[in-house]
Amino acid sequence: MNEFIHPSVFFIICAVIVWFLPGKIARFIPPLAAILGIISVFSMKEGTYADVKYLTFILHMGRVDSLSMVFANVFAIQALIGFIYALHVEDRWQHMAALMYISGAFGCVFAGDYATLFIFWELMSISSTFLVWLRRNPVSSRAGYRYFLFHTIGGLFLLAGLLLRYKAVGNFTFEAIAPSSLQFFDYLILIGFCVNAAVLPLHAWLPDAYPEATITGAVFMSAFTTKTAVYVLARGFSGVEILGIMGTLMTLYGVFYATIENNARRILAYHIVSQVGYMVAGIGIGTAMTINGSCAHAYAHILYKGQLFMGAGALLYAAGTAHLSELGGLFRRLPWVFFLYMIGAVSISGFPLFSGFISKTITIAGVAESHHTWLALGLEIAAVGTFLSVGIKLPYFAFFSKPDVGIPLKKIPWNMYAAMGIAGFLCFLIGINPDLLYQLLPHELDYVPYTKWHVLQSMLILCFTGLGFYIMRKKLTPEAKRNADFDYLYRVIGKIVVAIARKPIEVIDNLWSEFYAKVGLRGMLKMAEITAWFDKAAIDGVVDGTASGVKRIGNSASNVQTGNLQNYLALAMIIGVLVFAAVWFV
Repeated sequence: MNEFIHPSVFFIICAVIVWFLPGKIARFIPPLAAILGIISVFSMKEGTYADVKYLTFILHMGRVDSLSMVFANVFAIQALIGFIYALHVEDRWQHMAALMYISGAFGCVFAGDYATLFIFWELMSISSTFLVWLRRNPVSSRAGYRYFLFHTIGGLFLLAGLLLRYKAVGNFTFEAIAPSSLQFFDYLILIGFCVNAAVLPLHAWLPDAYPEATITGAVFMSAFTTKTAVYVLARGFSGVEILGIMGTLMTLYGVFYATIENNARRILAYHIVSQVGYMVAGIGIGTAMTINGSCAHAYAHILYKGQLFMGAGALLYAAGTAHLSELGGLFRRLPWVFFLYMIGAVSISGFPLFSGFISKTITIAGVAESHHTWLALGLEIAAVGTFLSVGIKLPYFAFFSKPDVGIPLKKIPWNMYAAMGIAGFLCFLIGINPDLLYQLLPHELDYVPYTKWHVLQSMLILCFTGLGFYIMRKKLTPEAKRNADFDYLYRVIGKIVVAIARKPIEVIDNLWSEFYAKVGLRGMLKMAEITAWFDKAAIDGVVDGTASGVKRIGNSASNVQTGNLQNYLALAMIIGVLVFAAVWFV
């Protein structure tokens, strides 16, 4: 099959099919979409396909090159792993949201212009919000609402930038921009991309929303949103030096917060911020080696982060909680969850023989070779915090720290173990055969990860990190509290805005309700009288029947509260509709 077939087509069609099927049957459809997506991606040839004419524009929906293919390749694989993990879920709404979300990610990766990119970008934003809301509890509802607001703001920055760019250059072409020639509208686009990449201080939506998503939804979200943002940054903004600095800060900031967190999925969410920081830093440096490092690490990260979220999700599914302070001593009862989780843990920590080792070191070495010594040092320090929190703290307090707490455990479905097994195998396979990944990278790579120095350096860092945890383990004991991040600032600002706006809104509501009750409704009745001049007797009966009600509404309008406004307006609307119905049908 040499002809290009957009993978998004399969996911959208299957989402429509799922709509009409009961949950017990619908859950088997998404893996089919993923399999077709894999066939499509692995059969593609480089080129530009699927050009669509819209008004006076040509939308390029199928740009296939080495950069888009490395992301499309792992997106297709992870989609299948995620849907196998979700095979036991009989909620068709969750499957529909995930299908549309993944279709948006593929649409962004193959988009050749900003207009196409924006359409699929917003599709991702909307559908991923439902993966949070569909957990169906008050906490997830609020988190999903904040998530949606944040991504709406990011989308507005992107939209403003691409429209201003179109006005300036006359097209929507999505190509690399020289760092020295960035315009105002380019910075707006960059901000929009940085929101999805969780670049500081625009990151708080991620650890706020991901831990509150559905168990399977968090697995999908960990793979697609931030990595799609990494792709577009690599495509359009490589070499923008501020990204190198912010990426390094992300790596340090994420591991710091992960080290003090209690919720297992919140720990992993902060490590998305940290690990994406490596990718953003590599893109900011902008050499061929660091771009390769960012792409390689994005590929490896999708697999091992999905593995980690699947492991934490299995804990949550079985025990009903992901808070480390409520867990402990579960190794004997959940040995396979521990073993499979640890594959992801050693991968993200950069252990030799696993995927993180052969991807993370490319970026660090590339940053050092470009003479950004302080940034390279920051990236190395962040590796310490990664192993400390994800590789030691989380599994220690969940599986070993104390005797079995006696929590009743729910049986974990076979498909969750199968998905974790596949992801774990791929993490190991790539780790021992780096060329499987390196041959996909956008630039030629002359790099050997398994040198004596690289292996020794990594093992020294990991061993001393383990020693540090042993010494400080009591101080790192999780506490049942939520640590304030930048989202605290956002919430304070939101409360201030609401408090300032509330009083004028209440005044306007009261004025409007009084105007409508005393003037608007009477005006409608008068219009009805005029319209029904030919049948005065009929309309007189209707008016007489509603006059007392109008008088009561008018007298009480000054006492209308904001909460009751809709009731009064609804009553007024009903009366108006009855009047006009009488005119035409009596």
